[in-house]
Amino acid sequence: MMQPPEQLPRPEPQFPDDLRQQQDAAGGRSQAQLQALLDAVLAISRELELPAVLRRIVTTAMDLVDARYGALGVLHESGEHLEEFIVAGLSEEERTALDGLEFPRGHGLLGHLIRHPEPLRVDEIGCHPAAAGFPPHHPHMRTLLGVAVSVRGRIYGDLYLTERRDGQPFDLADEEVVVALAGAAGIAIDNARLFQQVRDSAEQFQRLLLPTLPDLAPFTAAAVYRPAAAPAHLGGDWYDAAWLPDGAVGVVIGDVVGHDLHAAAAMAATRNMLRALLYDRCTPPSAILTQLDRTLHAITDTPVTTACLARIEPAGDDWQLHWSTAGHLPPLLITPDGGAAYLHADPGIPLGVDPAHPRSDHTHPLPARTTVVFFTDGLIEHPAHHINQDLNALLQLAAEHAEAPLDDLVQALVDHHPSDGHDDMALLALRTPDTPPGRRAGA
Repeated sequence: MMQPPEQLPRPEPQFPDDLRQQQDAAGGRSQAQLQALLDAVLAISRELELPAVLRRIVTTAMDLVDARYGALGVLHESGEHLEEFIVAGLSEEERTALDGLEFPRGHGLLGHLIRHPEPLRVDEIGCHPAAAGFPPHHPHMRTLLGVAVSVRGRIYGDLYLTERRDGQPFDLADEEVVVALAGAAGIAIDNARLFQQVRDSAEQFQRLLLPTLPDLAPFTAAAVYRPAAAPAHLGGDWYDAAWLPDGAVGVVIGDVVGHDLHAAAAMAATRNMLRALLYDRCTPPSAILTQLDRTLHAITDTPVTTACLARIEPAGDDWQLHWSTAGHLPPLLITPDGGAAYLHADPGIPLGVDPAHPRSDHTHPLPARTTVVFFTDGLIEHPAHHINQDLNALLQLAAEHAEAPLDDLVQALVDHHPSDGHDDMALLALRTPDTPPGRRAGA
C-alpha cells in the first residue's frame, strides 16, 4: 500500500515590514474607532437639550476620526439651504479672523452634500468640481468627509469633518464610523426634539393651572413661575392674590409635594378650595388654613402641602401684613430704604400632617412702598449648600435690587437665584402704595 505523501506546511505569505505595520496600525485604529463609536452613542443619547446634542455630535465625530475641524449644518425646513451652522475646532485666533462673516448657507461642497446626501470623501477640496473656495481668513482645509444626518427618514442636516490630524485623507473606515454615528445622531436629535415638546406641553399645562393676577391697584404686584428643567416635569407650586370683600388683599403661595400629574391636580384643587375659603370667610389666616387642612383630610388624598396665607389689611394710615404659615418659607420684606429681612415666625406644620394641630397668626406693619415677597423653595434649594446659605444669598440679591421696579425685582430674583434649578420656582411680590389705605375705586 502506498503511503500518502507527507503534508508539508504551507509557507505564510511574506509582507514587507512597512506594509505589515500599516495593516496592523489600520486594524488597531478600526478597533479603537469601534469602541469609541459605542462610547459616543452612549454619550450623545444622554444629552436632552437640542443645542447640546448638536454640539456633542460634532465634537464626537471629530474625536472618532481625529479630525481637526468639524461642523453640523442644520437644514432649513425647505431643505434648500442651511439654517444653522454649529462649528467646533476653531482656535480663538481663527474665530476672531472670521468675525463678521455670515455662516455658510450651503454653497459649494456644502451645497453638493445637501443636493446629493450620500457620504462624501474628498482628498483635495480645491480640485472638486463643486468647490466654491473659502472666504478670506478661513483656515486652510484640504480634505473633507461629509455625511447626511436624517431624522425619521428626512434629512435634518449634514455633518462635515475636515483635516485628519495625521495629515492623511479620510478613508473608508472613517466614513463607515461617521455614517454609523450619524444614525445614532438622528435618534438623539429626535429624542431631544420630543423632550422639548413634552417639556413645553408640561409647562403650558402648569401655567394654565396658575391664575392671572387681577388688578390690585393701588398695590403693585408681580409674579413669576419658572418650571424645572426636568423632562415632563409637573410641579405643585402655585400663587394667588385677590381683593377680599372686607377691603384686604388676600395672598397665598404654596407647594404640593411631588413632581407629577397628581401633584399638579392636587395643587389646582387645593388652590381653588383655599380661594373659596379666603373669599367667603373674613377670619384670620390661621383659621382658614385649619379649615382647609380639615377639608383636604376629609375628602381628598392630597399630598403633603406647604403654604403661606396672608392678608394685607388697612391699619390706620398704613397697611399691615397678617399671615400664617403651614410649613412654608417665611415672607421676605424689603423696606423703602433698601433693607431686606425675613419675617421669621412660627412656621407651623404642613397641610396633610395633623389637621388638629393649632396654627398661629402673625402681624407686621407695612409702611408705604414696602415690598413683600412670597416664594417657594425651588428658588433657594441647592443640594450642595445649607439652606441658610441660600436664604442669605437671596436676601442679599433682594437688597441689591430693592429700588428697582417690581417687575425688574422679581425677574432679578428668578434670574440670579441661588438654587440649582432642579425644582419649580414660584414667586409673588406686592408693593404697598404711597397713599394711605382707603376703599378702592369700584369696590
